[in-house]
Amino acid sequence: MLQDDGSSSVTSSSPLQNFSMISSLSPGFGGSPYQWLKELKSEERGLYLIHLLLTCANHVAAGNLENANIALDQISHLASPNGDTMQRIASYFAEALADRIMRSWHGIYKALHSTKLWMVSEDILVKKMFFEYFPFLKVASVITNQAIIEAMEGEKMVHIVDLNASEPLQWRALLQDLSARPEGPPHLRITGVHQQKEVLEQIAHVLTEEAEKLDIPFQFHQVVSKLENLDIEKLRVKTGEALAISSVMQLHTLLAHDDEPPKKSPLAFKNLNGLHLQRSLLNQNTLGDLLEKDTPNVFSPGNESASSSPLSTTASAKMDGFLHALWGLSPKVMVVTEQDSNHNGTTLMERLSESLYFYASLFDCLEFTLQRTSLERLKVEKMLFGEEIKNIVACEGGERKERHEKLDKWFQRFDGAGFGNVPLSYYAMLQARRLLQSYSCEGYKIKEERGSVVICWQDRPLFSVSAWRCRR
Repeated sequence: MLQDDGSSSVTSSSPLQNFSMISSLSPGFGGSPYQWLKELKSEERGLYLIHLLLTCANHVAAGNLENANIALDQISHLASPNGDTMQRIASYFAEALADRIMRSWHGIYKALHSTKLWMVSEDILVKKMFFEYFPFLKVASVITNQAIIEAMEGEKMVHIVDLNASEPLQWRALLQDLSARPEGPPHLRITGVHQQKEVLEQIAHVLTEEAEKLDIPFQFHQVVSKLENLDIEKLRVKTGEALAISSVMQLHTLLAHDDEPPKKSPLAFKNLNGLHLQRSLLNQNTLGDLLEKDTPNVFSPGNESASSSPLSTTASAKMDGFLHALWGLSPKVMVVTEQDSNHNGTTLMERLSESLYFYASLFDCLEFTLQRTSLERLKVEKMLFGEEIKNIVACEGGERKERHEKLDKWFQRFDGAGFGNVPLSYYAMLQARRLLQSYSCEGYKIKEERGSVVICWQDRPLFSVSAWRCRR
């Protein structure tokens, strides 16, 4: 668990004095594991794991594989997918760094992954777990539904397009809300977009059954497609329909389309500022200081001038084209949920330092939610967070899909595409806060930002929800 008290347990006799020895160690040093690593206290171990991850990342970026291997070896003695928060997260970042190294040898990498199985049912299950164990998507659903209800007041023909139709609970709740309208329910049509047909079929079954119970005229239209390949015509938006669009953690993937594959090996991404970050981290007293305090003059969440990428500040042809196409459909409201962090930097060190803060908070949430021995917790961390971390750290070019950006960037993109922000209502905010209060955990918080909602763990922004309409 992350330490928040800011107290220092590092003394002059601490094993942390051995930091300076790292660069001089070689694989043959002592011929055995580093025994002193096992003597580290929890706070010291967490701080040292951060140091090792950043040291390793710098070696990987510089193409120094021998030293990267030494750092990964030491991490293996401290990290554990079954340990405390920092041990667990270090395991997945170390795996991502190792994966990045292996990708430079295409033949070896392909051979190692040629028999890898990824079951659709497992993917669906782990995303349901995320929905169940975290409040983020539940809060987003409540806010989205309320924004749609307010935008559709008095409408008789309503069409909702779900760009990531993976969970029926949100729309079942909306059906119930619409059935209670004073003017009676509208004729509702939902178009679900998802790359797995079985997911859409399950949602169609649940919602059709619920609509029949509530006596609401209802249709569910399935579009089997990845978002990047979506043909807007297949959404079948009709004249006379009041259109609403919902996008949950999907739009950022479109940013990968415009990023040409790197000309150099994935290892050849140097960032000297990462060295300054390491030195700054070594000056922190505790793990709580390290992860809870933004450090000046280094990469840190919120320091956007230091960590923004060209894709963050310039137009994206694929994104702009897609948003303009949606604008052409004249939606009355579009509600967007995205990860609120900048994981779209051009360099390895930028992305690693930003994502370390973000995922440390998510792992910390689970520390308060599930036991360390929980199989469900392990699945969420490995199959969801671990895969996202690997994509952010190990991948480049079109393969890097997890290009999360801050809310301000989405304001720029939507404004440029002809959308105007719709401030979320007081009632939507009230519902969201009540839902968070039901979790009986003081760590979850909601902030209002530019008429939108940012959902936080402690004071760390994690997800944003914003609403938009066409500006004519």
